[in-house]
Amino acid sequence: MADHFKFDFMGKRKLALVLSALLIIISIGSLIARGLVLGIDFTGGTLVEIGYPESIDPQTVRSQLVAGGFDDASVQHFGSSKDILIRLPSKEGRVSAELSTRIMNVVKTSEGAAELRRIEFVGPQVGEELRENGGLAMLYAIFGILLYVAWRFEYRFSLGAVAALVHDVIITLGFFSVFGLEFDLSVLAAILAVIGYSLNDTIVVFDRIRENFRRMRKGEPVEVMNVSLNQTLTRTIITSLTTLLVLIALVLMGGEIIHNFAIALIVGVLIGTYSSIYVASPVVLALGVSKEDLMPPEREGDDFEEWV
Repeated sequence: MADHFKFDFMGKRKLALVLSALLIIISIGSLIARGLVLGIDFTGGTLVEIGYPESIDPQTVRSQLVAGGFDDASVQHFGSSKDILIRLPSKEGRVSAELSTRIMNVVKTSEGAAELRRIEFVGPQVGEELRENGGLAMLYAIFGILLYVAWRFEYRFSLGAVAALVHDVIITLGFFSVFGLEFDLSVLAAILAVIGYSLNDTIVVFDRIRENFRRMRKGEPVEVMNVSLNQTLTRTIITSLTTLLVLIALVLMGGEIIHNFAIALIVGVLIGTYSSIYVASPVVLALGVSKEDLMPPEREGDDFEEWV
């Protein structure tokens, strides 16, 4: 099956470089200009889930909250048209213990009493700690990957893998910034999952590149990488498509609680598949990897055995 693919991936690496540079510039520009819409997990505040006996328009609930003094409330459907999720940022003077009673008094309707499903409080200090620890988790993961790939393959491969991971993380964060999607702990977990997914795909490609460098003794590095990428293409396509099918189902039917989580994974899988081909491998190629760098070291007894 692999022999049927003869795509010149490395021949398009300069075009891919321009595309990646453009996406990164847009992402970084948006992150600087607009930032991320941080969820209550990171900013602190109160989250209230309310159930109604009949369908209700979020704008109606928002108007009630504004009239009741909660002009900074964010209101959206949560799972169905009968369920409402209210987010209130931290504000000086608000007593958490009284919020649920005040909110329930404000959102009562003539169709029937609203039902309080859950209420969660996150203090601003806890939110700040979560934000810092989440950022450190990503840095530690990338640094650990740098060491692992350098030990498993060669330092040029580790730089290529890390370049691909940084590329994926920046573009995924930029996507959430550009489209104004909320960034919370579930999305952070999705980004960490994307790092693992992208690395797995990259390691598969790198392993085949190393194998072909040792097998194709007369092949140039560009040729070896093209052959390797074509040989792993079927596996990459099948893995990505089956993963995307599950994630699309989660977006369509999983409800609001995992919607952004699934969106982050979809973007990450698409970008991660692209980067394992057009970022990781071209970086290794640009760093000047050769067959000699990947040949196994000679054992001490080899010369003696040959002499005997």
